[in-house]
Amino acid sequence: MRAIFRSGIAGAAAAAALAGSISCGDVARQGRSPSLLVVDTLQAASGADPGNLTTFLLSDVVTRVDQTVNGETRRVPTIFNDVGQATLRLVLKDQGTDGSGVAPSTLNSVTLKSYHVRYLRADGRNAPGVDVPFPIDGAVTTTLSGGSAVIPFEIVRHQAKLEPPLSAMASGGGRVFISTIAEVTFYGTDLAGNDIQGTGTISVSFGDYADPE
Repeated sequence: MRAIFRSGIAGAAAAAALAGSISCGDVARQGRSPSLLVVDTLQAASGADPGNLTTFLLSDVVTRVDQTVNGETRRVPTIFNDVGQATLRLVLKDQGTDGSGVAPSTLNSVTLKSYHVRYLRADGRNAPGVDVPFPIDGAVTTTLSGGSAVIPFEIVRHQAKLEPPLSAMASGGGRVFISTIAEVTFYGTDLAGNDIQGTGTISVSFGDYADPE
């Protein structure tokens, strides 16, 4: 039976409020920029229910949904991409001699340009297309100065569920579950052209989960 492809990114973009945190930003060496890019929170949701963001993701490789075909209601296998949402902010490297915590100004603004997602397993078996899905890169355009920004992004793409090792998991084939850590890195530049990046992580477990009624 033909699979149907659906996207859930619009629902994630609409959910702007985040609660809790499972991710910390990479505040280590970030080049010559006077600012640090901090990932305060990462959340994700199934594309079948993109408004239900949580601090971990159960990624369903195939979701069967009701569709009317020739006047009859049938359960049709459907592939959804999964969506993520990150809260990012800037912190100045130089906090002043009194340690009072100087806030970034417009001169320290950073424009984000892209992000990269790679999937890692705790047992070290990380061959893309064999043990874990292939890494992905995506585009994003947001300028940060003072305050924080909420960034929606795609954390699991449709094609990942059509490729090994996820494609073999449909209908109980292949491995039952694949548990990974998704490492998400955002890249940008400040007004002086200095590169800057920040990284966060979130647990992603793949499987052919029970479908909603």
